[in-house]
Amino acid sequence: MSDFGKSLEISASGMRAQSSRLRMVSENLANVDTPGYRRKMSSFEQVFDDSGETALVRKGRTHLDQSELPKIYDPSHVLAGSDGYFEGSNVNLMIEIADAREAQRSYDANLKMFEQARKMSTALLDILRR
Repeated sequence: MSDFGKSLEISASGMRAQSSRLRMVSENLANVDTPGYRRKMSSFEQVFDDSGETALVRKGRTHLDQSELPKIYDPSHVLAGSDGYFEGSNVNLMIEIADAREAQRSYDANLKMFEQARKMSTALLDILRR
């Protein structure tokens, strides 16, 4: 595979990973008020293509945030116990918004690299055709 092809593949793997991350953040945001919901988190891992030369990135295994769920006092809530408390969600809105912004910016950076490699490849083909 050419160097242009490798750079396209690396950028595409970064975009796929950030897209998966953004999907997970949106799930967390959708469940910010769901009682008992635990925040989903994941990391990225490096993988190599078939040739073993090109290091790609992908979203790693998803795990749940094991921090304590907040206790919310609302005796009228369906899930409230005899003491009037129920477990809320451990999703922090500010953290999720920051993660979404970071994922979007990383996606955009990978997209710019993809477009630049494509333009360079097209320009090289134009030069070779002359």
